[in-house]
Amino acid sequence: MRIYIFKSGANSDLRAFAGDLPGSRLPEKFRPWRAIGAIGPEKAPPHGLSRETIEKGINDHGFQLWRIKPKSGGP
Repeated sequence: MRIYIFKSGANSDLRAFAGDLPGSRLPEKFRPWRAIGAIGPEKAPPHGLSRETIEKGINDHGFQLWRIKPKSGGP
């Protein structure tokens, strides 16, 4: 499965994975969604996320959401 990565225009920390480039099943309340990348069938997802969990979320709900952790800024 090719997995597409999206960024929410409504919440800058929110990302989503979807199984189609238009992101047709992504939640409306976090729109607009912008495609920012793709993961090929044999590639690992970013940030050590589980491909199995992502694919299950896409198969069950049409998408899988995740948040970017805020960078800890120090002096």
